[in-house]
Amino acid sequence: MGAPCNFLCEPFSGSFKGLIVWYCLLLSLTQWSSATATSNKTRSLHFYKWEVEYMYWSPDGLENVVMSINGKFPGPTIRARAGDTVHVHLTNKLHTEGVVIHWHGIRQKGTPWADGTASISQCAINPGESFDYRFTVDRAGTYFYHGHYGMQRSAGLYGSLIVDVAEGEKEPFHYDGEFDLLLSDWWHESAHHQEVGLSSRPMRWIGEPQTLLVNGRGQYGCSLAAHYSNNSSLSQCNVTGHEQWAPFILHVDPNKTYRIRLSSTTALASLNLAIGNHKMLVVEADGNYLQPFETDDLDIYSGESYSVLLKTSQDPSQNYWISFGVRGRKPQTPQALTILNYKTNSASKFPLSPPPVTPRWDDYAHSKAFTNKVKALDHKTIPKPPSTYHRRITLLNTQNKMNGYTKWSINNVSLSLPATPYLGSIRFGLQNGFDQTKPPENFPVQYDVMKPPGNPNTTTGNGVYMLGYYSTVDVILQNANALAENVSEIHPWHLHGHDFWVLAYGEGKFTKDDEKKFNLKNPPYRNSAVIFPYGWTALRFVADNPGVWAFHCHIEPHLHMGMGVVLAEGVQRLPKIPKEALSCGLTGKKFMTGNHLG
Repeated sequence: MGAPCNFLCEPFSGSFKGLIVWYCLLLSLTQWSSATATSNKTRSLHFYKWEVEYMYWSPDGLENVVMSINGKFPGPTIRARAGDTVHVHLTNKLHTEGVVIHWHGIRQKGTPWADGTASISQCAINPGESFDYRFTVDRAGTYFYHGHYGMQRSAGLYGSLIVDVAEGEKEPFHYDGEFDLLLSDWWHESAHHQEVGLSSRPMRWIGEPQTLLVNGRGQYGCSLAAHYSNNSSLSQCNVTGHEQWAPFILHVDPNKTYRIRLSSTTALASLNLAIGNHKMLVVEADGNYLQPFETDDLDIYSGESYSVLLKTSQDPSQNYWISFGVRGRKPQTPQALTILNYKTNSASKFPLSPPPVTPRWDDYAHSKAFTNKVKALDHKTIPKPPSTYHRRITLLNTQNKMNGYTKWSINNVSLSLPATPYLGSIRFGLQNGFDQTKPPENFPVQYDVMKPPGNPNTTTGNGVYMLGYYSTVDVILQNANALAENVSEIHPWHLHGHDFWVLAYGEGKFTKDDEKKFNLKNPPYRNSAVIFPYGWTALRFVADNPGVWAFHCHIEPHLHMGMGVVLAEGVQRLPKIPKEALSCGLTGKKFMTGNHLG
């Protein structure tokens, strides 16, 4: 352990020096095992009875309709220890639409039907019906959950899921307190308006979100920091007595270390976080420990989660702004603001300095510099990637047209999900359940990713990438120009059922020579990764989790318009699948006719 500690301690000074020393001592003295709780540890069952329905709420001061769980927005936080079982009895109280919930970052080993993906791992839960999600949270980390049916994440169906280390285990860092921040974006037009617009010919885009929310709270039409603005029409927010949209303030004591858990369930926006006069130490991403690094600000894309350590070492007689701003899109949404309140002051005391300014939205060099600092902690809980792969799949991300409709496509195929969940169709050999044509593994070599497509037309499909069980798979996510000239968007991709190693990022079109850039020593181990405009991202994972898994862009409109693929592995190795998961489509018909699906 000596060498890693020397490496970690050397670059840091000031307020974080003692923190890093503590980190190194803990690494060298503590024998902490994988986040999966060992058999001799106490494991608990956490049971929840949830009802999903719409209700009136004011997330940003303007009353609107939101999706709620048990009358709460965001939904209740789930907290468990690694190795525990979570059991959620979910009842759909919506009157006109189905619902499912995806437990983002939980790998669902042995329970793929609990992944919460409609038409992939289960049937949508119909109005008035219930479904039991029962699964093991096998690793400590920062996670969240959200709707995975239609545009329900945009409608507010989400909440936090925090997994602490197993009883008797320790984190590889010390902190005195903790905050959980769930980040989202919010439109004043309903998710149904958005869905209809995206599905119209021509497409009718409702535009950028009106507000950024922190733990479901934001401020629209006013500013917490209006007194710093030259805009005389900008009013000061009066949040007194407005619990639904008053900012979530972080109350801290001086000279302590706090863990801030960050999760982004935004439907569209990529965000940047900065805290006035304070640096952050980044220590976790997507449930996996990192080589800690210090930063002034942090980029977080939809689907990602991080933990940062904050040392409250600044003037305790003052408060400090925490700001979140939009990255990767020309901002039409104001920064979200809240306050880091040193409890030696009143929380209503404004900071002396204006809020930190988010880096320019298209400063991708800044974003790439941050992303390239994210490296796996060199420790046995994070496996090293295999040195070679068995199969490579290249996925070209393009915007296309189909009969006048705007689509997003992968290798010129826009995903259209079937009526029967893939899990049932594959498990029981139902050939008519989905397209049996193998989806393309690459795109034409002559395709110019730097220009709009010469032929913008696409097709729809719902074929599956059938993976060899326990094979090593490389995925090259290749970005390209959209339909408009000089436009290439950020795409954060999320893989269900697995973590992957992020081997490298690159510019332009990926070539065989780019393999020289692969980091096989300490690549980050994650479940979400970004592709930058006109670039590529190389991933590697082991197909070791029997089931059928979604792999898609985590931007809600992009997925809705077809930007995803489906992977399957080892499905025949699964035990009996609960019939409640497969009570629709062809599998539902078999249940109705009395045929047994064991």
